[in-house]
Amino acid sequence: MSELYNNKYRIPTVRLKSWNYSFEGFYFVTICTKNKKYYFGNIASGQLTSTEIANIAHAEWFKIQELRPDMNIELGEFVIMPNHIHGIIIIGRNDFNKSIPNAETKNQFSVQSKNLASIIGGFKGAVTSYARKNSIEFEWQSRYYEHIIRSETEYLKIRQYIIDNPFKWNEDSLF
Repeated sequence: MSELYNNKYRIPTVRLKSWNYSFEGFYFVTICTKNKKYYFGNIASGQLTSTEIANIAHAEWFKIQELRPDMNIELGEFVIMPNHIHGIIIIGRNDFNKSIPNAETKNQFSVQSKNLASIIGGFKGAVTSYARKNSIEFEWQSRYYEHIIRSETEYLKIRQYIIDNPFKWNEDSLF
């Protein structure tokens, strides 16, 4: 397919090419709504006044562990904002990531299974499915942001950022 369009319409990936996203690790993710629309509610005094779809997104996020027990997932800090979510997903050692990351490992475009993309895809799909079945206007942005957390200091900084995000909503780039 890429030959057909000579890569004209391909958006370059921001994923780390030398990393396999099924490997155990701590991942900070941000998932936005389409066109940054406020589907999840509004923030007042550091609290989200949640919509129905925000409540579903919250419930689906915390189902991630129970739906994928074979991936040894833990969930870190999480917050829903009016037009995006932030969360930390920890993928532990499991049968799908027993090899050790190295320079030969490539993050290739292929069927996404038992990795970060499959987790995010399942989450986004569940929320979207609920919205469609219940005639709720809702759409996700097609991509998501991820960052591999590489130290405890970085983890603590990102965790605090997530906690503080509702209180700093007026300063947020997604406001």
